[in-house]
Formats: sequence, structure tokens, C-alpha cells
Amino acid sequence: MTTELLLASATPAAQDTDRAIQEYTIQVFYLLSTGLFVLALKWLSAPKTARRGVLAGVIGMALAVGGTLMHLGIVTYQWILIAFVLGTILGVPLSWVPITAVPQRTALSHSFGGLAAALVGTAHYYLETPHLSRFSMAALSLEVILGYLTFTGSLMACGKLQEVLPTRPITYKGQNITNLSLLGIAVLIGVVLSVDPGQTWLFPILAVLALAFGVLLIMPIGGADMPTVISLLNSYAGLSAVAMGFVLDNKLLITAGALDGSSGFILSVIMCKAMNRSFTNVLFGAFGTVSQNASADDVYGGKVKPASAEDVAMVLESARRVVIVPGYGMAVSQAQHSVRDLANLLESRGIDVRYAIHPVAGRMPGHMNVLLAEANVPYEKLKEMDEINAEMEQVDVALVIGANDVVNPVARTDPSSPIAGMPIIDVDKARTVVVVKRSLSPGFAGIPNPLFAAGNTLMFFGDGKKAFMELISALKAA
Repeated sequence: MTTELLLASATPAAQDTDRAIQEYTIQVFYLLSTGLFVLALKWLSAPKTARRGVLAGVIGMALAVGGTLMHLGIVTYQWILIAFVLGTILGVPLSWVPITAVPQRTALSHSFGGLAAALVGTAHYYLETPHLSRFSMAALSLEVILGYLTFTGSLMACGKLQEVLPTRPITYKGQNITNLSLLGIAVLIGVVLSVDPGQTWLFPILAVLALAFGVLLIMPIGGADMPTVISLLNSYAGLSAVAMGFVLDNKLLITAGALDGSSGFILSVIMCKAMNRSFTNVLFGAFGTVSQNASADDVYGGKVKPASAEDVAMVLESARRVVIVPGYGMAVSQAQHSVRDLANLLESRGIDVRYAIHPVAGRMPGHMNVLLAEANVPYEKLKEMDEINAEMEQVDVALVIGANDVVNPVARTDPSSPIAGMPIIDVDKARTVVVVKRSLSPGFAGIPNPLFAAGNTLMFFGDGKKAFMELISALKAA
């Protein structure tokens, strides 16, 4: 039996009381949800309280959904139950992804969120026209534009990260003008609909333009910038939820969407700052284009010095200070436990070991922190880039595992490089550099790394986990 039928069976006075209690309960649920969402963001900002932040977010979302399901406007719960079952069937398998796939999984979630907001706006438009006010129609247009472009843009970002789409920028002459023109036309249609919502033939055009803009927005962006783009798309999804909150007169959507949008924007700013780049450079700079200035043969030819596990073990055994620089290769090979075991072995011999963490190492902020925390590496041993760079000249061995662009010295020396100006970890200043890597293949920026051919660098080729296990065996045998 639905809520409406239950209320209809009561007396008018009882109906009014029940409605008041129900509405009060919903608002209390929403208020608690908002508070928990704020606390979740606060606690997630520190590793020690991150688990508490996740729990707060889960409870807050449960209260938000529970409060919404109590709403008097729900006609039937049958379709909601069907959607719940289908969502569970799809969602549970999607949650079983390795940590290296979390960025593309996050992008997929953003696409679903954007699509949900856009579909709600679409349904509301056709159900309420021509009774929509100008303000509601303006908010609805914004909701639909942001929702649909987030949907297709996030799918493109997911495809690039999963490498089912080309990770390099796809550009053509006049692309930025074309993209901005599409967005401008969509906004103009939104203005026209705000003045006269009855122009229903314009609405499908608005939706198609937003969908196309999402695709074209991501095409010219290279794989190296995808983490920043994902956080920016997260911001768009949050803003779409804010607009939906104004359309549906739902305060929780407004506050939760504002939190989501602002946190995504702040994260994008932090990541751009870490890469010494601006939003316009990320969105329109085609970062990730393969450099034509120097070929791999020019950089590496006859200069790379391969080393065995025994060679590296001898170098480590004579060291007093070792800095481990983890990168995406560590995540791919799941080598974090072997890295910890090697560090413990070195420390047992009186060698000081630290970990240098670049803000955008891996494919998402905090990627390396999470992996090392999983391996029970003490958090105080993790040093941020600026702190460790000040000490790098006193480091005996810099042990790089799977990192590429974040240790590439051309960022400092070559103004024409795609990563020019991006802050890096200055491992080349250490007395000896050991790079554990499967091959000399480039990183996301698509450029060779002269560090691999430097005079003080040894290349230990192999899978990260296997290589570190070999190093441990070699050290024990030494």
C-alpha cells in the first residue's frame, strides 16, 4: 500500500498530523545527511581519519535515500524497487576493481550521476511544461546541459584511462572554436526556453548539443591530464545536482551538490597547481602530445646501463640514505608489500629509508599513499615532494619504481617539452639512481626520459614486484 493510500484511510485531522510528522522527519534526515557529508569531506582529508570519513559518507547517503523514500510525492515503490535491484546487480560487480582501475571506475560513476540528473531534468520538463517558471526553466536548462556533458565527457575519460580509446590528444584545426560554439548555442537555447518553456522542439536540440560537447571537450585532452579532468567533471556533476535541487525544491540536493561541486573544483585546482598548469592549459592545451623534439634513440642510444639484482644489492648495501619513489608501475604490479619488505630489510641494517610522494604520481591524488598504507608503511616515512627535494643531494640511492613523468628532468630543462614547468621529484640529484621498470616505454606524456640514460642511473628491468623480491633475495645472500 502506498503512502497516499495510508493517509487517505485516516481522518482529515490525522492526515494533517501525519503529513507534518512525515515532513519533519524527512527534513531531520536531510539535515543529518548534510552534516555527515560535511564531516565526511573533513575526515577524508587526512589518512588517519579517512575510514571514519567513508563511514560518515555512507551513513549520510543512507539517511538521504531513506528520507527521500518517505516523501509524500512518491506514487508507487514498485519501480523504485526494480531500479534498486537492477542497480545492485550492476553496481556490485563494478565495485570489484583493482586500485589501478579506480580512476576509470570513478569516471564511470560520474557519468551515471550526470545521466541521472539530466534524465530527471528531461522528465520534469516534459511533465511540467508549460507550467514551469522562468527561474525553474533556467535551472533545469543548466541541469540538463551539465548532466549530459558530464555523462559523455566522463565516458570518454573512462575510455582513455582504460585505454580502449586513444590516450593521446585528438585535435583538429578550429577545435576550440567549434567546442565553444556548441556550448554557446546550447546556452542560447537554454535562455530561449527560460523565456518560453513551451518551445518543446528546442529541448532535444539542447540535449544533443550537450552530449556532443561532452565528447568534444575530452577528445583533445591527453591521458596525463585525465585525473584532473575527472575531478573537474565531478564538479560539473555536483553543479548539476545543485540545479536539480532548485528545480525540485530539494534542499539536500542543493547542499550536497554544492559540497560535491566545490570539492571537485578545489581538487582540480590542487592538481593543476601540482603540475604547474592552469585550467585553460588542461582543457585546451592538448597535454600528452608525443614530443617531436627528441626520439628515444637520440636520448637512450648507447647510454642506458642495465643492472642485475646483485648489482643493485651491492649499491644499496653501501648506502646510508635511501629514498624510494613509487609510481604507477608499483600499482600495476602490486609491489607495495615487496617494497615495504625491502625497506624493512634495509632499515634492519641501519640504513635510513624514506618514501618520496609526488602529488600526481599514479593516476589519482593519494594513489601512492593508499597503496603504501595498505602495506602498513608508517605514514611519517612518507615525504612530500617539496620536503624530499630539499634533501635529495644528500641521498645515496634514489630507488624509483614505475615512475616516469614525475621524475623526468626535462620538466626543468626543456621549455618546449609537454611537461615543461611541471614540478618533479629531483631524483637525478641523488648520488645514484636505480630505476625499476619493465622497459624504456614513455609515460602518459609520451616523451623519453633522459634520467634513464644519465651517468648516475642504473636500469633494473623487470616487473616491479618480481624485481623487488629478487632484490630482497640478493641482499640476504650478500
